[in-house]
Amino acid sequence: MTLFRLPVPDDRQTAAGWQRWCRTRHCFVPARRLSREEFARLSPVEQEDYLLHRDVTNSNLPLQETPMSEALSRVMRSRLRLGAFKVRPSTRRGLIINGGGCQGKTETACEVAAWFEEYWRAKHHDTNPDALAGTRDLHIPVAYVQTPVTAKPKSTCKAILDFYGADHKGMDLPALIRAVRRHVHAHGTRAILLDDITRLKLHRRDDQDVFDMLKGFMDMSATLVLIGVDVPASGLLQGAVLDEKTGDWIMPSQRGAPVSQGERTQHLRRFTMVDLGPFPYETPQEMAAFLKHLKGIEDHICLFDAVPGMLTTGDMPEYLHDRTGGVVGLLECLIEDAIELAIDIGHEELTTELMRHVAISVEGLPSRDASAGEVPVLPEQPPAHERKKRPRNRVFDDQGPQSATGTGQR
Repeated sequence: MTLFRLPVPDDRQTAAGWQRWCRTRHCFVPARRLSREEFARLSPVEQEDYLLHRDVTNSNLPLQETPMSEALSRVMRSRLRLGAFKVRPSTRRGLIINGGGCQGKTETACEVAAWFEEYWRAKHHDTNPDALAGTRDLHIPVAYVQTPVTAKPKSTCKAILDFYGADHKGMDLPALIRAVRRHVHAHGTRAILLDDITRLKLHRRDDQDVFDMLKGFMDMSATLVLIGVDVPASGLLQGAVLDEKTGDWIMPSQRGAPVSQGERTQHLRRFTMVDLGPFPYETPQEMAAFLKHLKGIEDHICLFDAVPGMLTTGDMPEYLHDRTGGVVGLLECLIEDAIELAIDIGHEELTTELMRHVAISVEGLPSRDASAGEVPVLPEQPPAHERKKRPRNRVFDDQGPQSATGTGQR
């Protein structure tokens, strides 16, 4: 008998961690749903192993495409491919992924970037097509970097160099940008994802440095993908001009300088902005899309008393949309906490009555900067009932000899 091994999370902010995540992101095998009778026939060791596997399964509900993420994926795939195939030393058009907190921007972008990395490696037989003869630089088609909290241009450049494992001690901003350019070219990088870009604080003294950094990145042989919350209001596009024909934002050559008609048509520092929003819930088509998403979640939930239609019938869909505003991240938080509560109280089924005892908490979300708008505003919640007291999790306790009933449940 092979016992379940707890997966180890990958650090996507290093080249090795990113590539390991790309290889293994679809390898997790979820626990199969057992009835209480099937569970009771397991040995005590198998029961504990199953409960652990089940907890990991319920905590890692699979990423699902939504109509909003599908639209984003199409644009991003096209932009990455077109940018990678360019051979002229011209600026690659960038992409901005804009949306509210917990909308799934990061995971959608990373999934597309991982697809592109696999596609690009297969095209070139897992070798760097731009490698110089006699060199042994690692082939790193995609660089994923999370902008540091309260970041400035220099710390953002250092974060990129940290992804490559490069030294950056004592460098000023121009030297840091040059070092980034060297590593991007040497490793054959074709896409750079800068997550949480709106953490860059645009103070008057640093404004020009921010624009110089972004323009310097766009001159590299990689497509720049910026991911952030409310990018138009952040100031990153300050002075940019919207091209009405293409929908692109054109970055001015100098901050605050007037943009001539010639620059509007010839300037190549362009960003396409794609918005990723919550699930709408007005038309029959929008309701059907939300039900499909709930069905995908329901199919992967492991609870002993789960019934078909648990999330998709009755007033449950409307209740879930009202509680979360259609924000996929908040929906995931609510369902995960409701699953844990259902297991703890021993009646393992998700109902609206149970979910009224679950408070959606956005405080203390990991790796979220509230000052950058990354913590979403909760929709108005229904009156909360007194929350049931949850017993201590006993999954790792020694249960001793199996009881007569043989369940051994926590």
